[in-house]
Amino acid sequence: MINLQEWRRAGRLFEYQGWPVFTRTGGNPQGEALVLIHGFPTSSWDWNKVWPELARHYSLYAIDMLGFGDSAKPREFSYLIADQAELIETWLMAQGVGEYHILAHDYGDTVAQELMARDLERLNLTRREKPNLRIKSVCLLNGGIFPETHKPVLLQKLLLSPLGPLIARLTSKRKLAANLQKICGPNSPPSAEDIDGFWALIEQNDGLGVMHRLIQYMPQRRQNRARWVRALCNEWMPVKLIDGVVDPISGGHMVARFRQLVPNADITELPGIGHYPQTESPAQVLSAYLAFRAQIEESQPAPLAT
Repeated sequence: MINLQEWRRAGRLFEYQGWPVFTRTGGNPQGEALVLIHGFPTSSWDWNKVWPELARHYSLYAIDMLGFGDSAKPREFSYLIADQAELIETWLMAQGVGEYHILAHDYGDTVAQELMARDLERLNLTRREKPNLRIKSVCLLNGGIFPETHKPVLLQKLLLSPLGPLIARLTSKRKLAANLQKICGPNSPPSAEDIDGFWALIEQNDGLGVMHRLIQYMPQRRQNRARWVRALCNEWMPVKLIDGVVDPISGGHMVARFRQLVPNADITELPGIGHYPQTESPAQVLSAYLAFRAQIEESQPAPLAT
């Protein structure tokens, strides 16, 4: 585990459209690029328990998207999923990244689906900008990738209502902890350090003032369902799902839908684990993810002898 202070010290700010964005890179410089995309309402620190082991294998890229963590949280920003995808692509190009893999969670799953849709459009030559970017594989953790199976908690519903700004302001660390207890597994609750860190990052830069704007990702999922599900059901890149099945938001019921729609569905189900697999059971997530990547490497054709 990497504590929040250490995580922050290793970060750098990237300027995007005049706004400072927190980023963190590291890992094996000889390894392939792996982009870690966090969920709502937290930040890139979500990956701290799996970062050290992933860093042994891959060149890692993590970012606090706009409105999250230590990044700017502008009131005037639209917070469209497409805008977050544009931010990530712009940052990756500035880092000299071309081909990359994705590991995403929750809100980050939806951003990954937008990135996949863009990749498909480039493959079909309907999108011509950023031609050097290419996704090699995608692994998703618990998230609302199918809007028809997403079951938001009460707090999310209230944030989406006309009372959203008030509900956000009334949110507290105690209420956050109570919600996390409900969505995590019964034997894998968040630690006091997890809750303290999550809350500090949510509050940073007046984050409560934009939570009702961030939650607009839920109607965006319905509006863009056809495009984003079509990208997920592609057959041109490996896609993996690792899911904590007791998650009331996107657990076993979402797994069943994934199995129905995604060709040759590659799924690892984690019994007893809830919405935050990477913090609840990092060892299981790492085992499943590393096996997924090993399988990809085994399936690649050997280079021709010269």
